[in-house]
Amino acid sequence: MHGRWIGAALVTGLAMMLTMTLAGALSAQQRQTAPQQDPNLNAEDQLAPSQMAQPMPGAVAAPGGAPAPGHATAQPAKHAATATPAAAMANPAAAAASRTVACSGAFSKDWSNLRLAMTFDSKNVTFTDVDVGGSKVGASIVFPNDPKRRLEVWWSNPASRSGIYLILINGQSTWTAPGGMRLGLTLAELEKLNHKPFKLKGFGKDGIATVSGWDDGALAALAGDCKSGVSLQADPKAPADAVSALPADQEFSSADPAMRAVKPKVSEILIGY
Repeated sequence: MHGRWIGAALVTGLAMMLTMTLAGALSAQQRQTAPQQDPNLNAEDQLAPSQMAQPMPGAVAAPGGAPAPGHATAQPAKHAATATPAAAMANPAAAAASRTVACSGAFSKDWSNLRLAMTFDSKNVTFTDVDVGGSKVGASIVFPNDPKRRLEVWWSNPASRSGIYLILINGQSTWTAPGGMRLGLTLAELEKLNHKPFKLKGFGKDGIATVSGWDDGALAALAGDCKSGVSLQADPKAPADAVSALPADQEFSSADPAMRAVKPKVSEILIGY
């Protein structure tokens, strides 16, 4: 799994900005971790995969910032959990073949491990413990034996394996996230999807940078009312001093020439509720 660098970042309150980070690394089956607000993050900080550590969830707030003029606020799909399942379950092959994560249907907030198994075929879904900073967290893995189709789903209610909390796209996965996001995209390609430049924190000791705000671009509000977290990794051939000149405690524009010069690409996408 290339090491579990998912740090700690839970946010609460549907009307609050995504300015929280998760604290602790206890298993979701052990106890809930009360969310703490980090005063060092600005109001536009996004849910960052590289900051996730222990995932016992609280409510996740809407992304920072209101939609820009001319961009209508995306509305959650109505009756997604009741209208879509029948079709998905009736044709699991079609649902599985799409490889697109939507915040509805098979990936609705109130979905369950059982429904995933019915949609993608039980032989293609397994529930297992994944290592998160030395702790074990129960998660459902879709297509666990196929790196290109692998998808990781964490639950709000681990005991009943219900209520989607996080969906992780990483490794060699070819799944597409809401808004057209996928692994391997460059800064320029993300800007095209967002319809404008965005903000990101610099590179940490793990060599990962994270999107901190979409600046009210198209990716700030996803259909289905879910939230995105995107991590990027610099080109392995980029000079070490050029990467270190972009530290994690500073924020940069995706259009910054120094950031563009190290050619970062999307290395993990997190979709959360």
